[in-house]
Amino acid sequence: MPRALICFALLISSLSHAVLPAIDPQGKELPTLAPMLKEINPAVVNIATFSTRKQAFNPLLNDPFFRHFFGGPQQQQPQQERRPQKRQQSAGSGVIVDAKAGIVITNHHVIKDADEVQVSLVDGRTYEAEVKGSDPELDIAILKIDADELVDIDLANSDQLEVGDFVVAIGNPFGLGQTVTTGIVSALGRTGLGIEGYENFIQTDASINPGNSGGALVNLRGELVGINTAIISPAGGNVGIGFAIPMNMARASMEQILESGEVKRGQIGVGIQDITPDLQKAFELENGQQGVLITGVFEGTPAEKAGILPGDIIVAVDGNETTSAAQLRSQIGVKKIGDKINVTVIREGKQKKINVKVGEPVAGPASANFIHPLLEGASLEDNPDGEGVRVANLSPQSPLAYAGIRPGDVIYSVNRQRVTDVDALKKIIAKDANQLLLRIARNGRSFYAVIKKP
Repeated sequence: MPRALICFALLISSLSHAVLPAIDPQGKELPTLAPMLKEINPAVVNIATFSTRKQAFNPLLNDPFFRHFFGGPQQQQPQQERRPQKRQQSAGSGVIVDAKAGIVITNHHVIKDADEVQVSLVDGRTYEAEVKGSDPELDIAILKIDADELVDIDLANSDQLEVGDFVVAIGNPFGLGQTVTTGIVSALGRTGLGIEGYENFIQTDASINPGNSGGALVNLRGELVGINTAIISPAGGNVGIGFAIPMNMARASMEQILESGEVKRGQIGVGIQDITPDLQKAFELENGQQGVLITGVFEGTPAEKAGILPGDIIVAVDGNETTSAAQLRSQIGVKKIGDKINVTVIREGKQKKINVKVGEPVAGPASANFIHPLLEGASLEDNPDGEGVRVANLSPQSPLAYAGIRPGDVIYSVNRQRVTDVDALKKIIAKDANQLLLRIARNGRSFYAVIKKP
């Protein structure tokens, strides 16, 4: 038997009773995932959404010459039919996480703008689902169906995942029906992709395709470790780079949605930025040291009360390593308001642990929501590296996000006027402006972005 097959068989046999060797016609044992999948496949569902959208009427169709030349309809459409309604359907996946209560978890983008959501089970049954709530920033939605004899999946502690762990993706790719693919955890803690507002993705090479969104990523024990949500696909198909939301993050959102119907994320009240090589030298950090630099502490916030200072470098939250500003946002973002976290910082070359209570969201001195409607959903701060205004945080629904701007970008001009800091930005922007022309710097390169009203 090949060495790789022997190792795989030994690994599987040691992991769980749910993954058992099959017997071939010659009586030989072969590794298989079939026993585990038979237990959990009924918990993965297909999701169909229906929405009613109005179809714009083209006035040129009233022109007889236009209709004749382009082969359009010969009869003029009545006035009341100018905006006919069209029924649309999309497909995705979901996972039953509580069989008794009929709770299904999926992606927010799967059910977004839907008037009706239907959940289809692997046995052919179909139910209309109630949307209990969603978390657009994490891309999680929670549904409820009224059905008997459901099967759910046990939830894993996704913090225990390691690169190289075997995983299985289950979903409804391209509307084909339930499909299973296998792979490994390729990387952990992927951030800065611009996919969601809070990113800390599991990366996997298990094939994830359109329609897999909201489906299950499970370990070899059949436990749910993540919710499949996105792929990198230059050619439109799977290239072996897929992303799943870690179950611990998804579970935190789900618990809040089921408790109150919404997700409220707290803050500790600090300005932050990533550690660059120059900052490593300036703060006399060890070569390769990663973390998040505190650029400011807002007055009256939990961070100030706990004793966090500008210049502190956060390297861990609750014992979990912190390597980027995006990761720190996610680590705090999964906590409820009132939760206590243990923050490890480097201060003057020494590590120090500080307990901080997560507080209500605060509007820092650079909250863009009070500057201009076209900057809604963005938090801006003075550029710590010099002139300009830095995008500190950004909601996926912000007009800036739709224009391709990311957290960390620096705004140097607005409507061709130089921007030195947030106060200058406030003076430049007129409240009744319908369009903003921004000059943005990112990774040493500049580009322009136009922000318009929808």
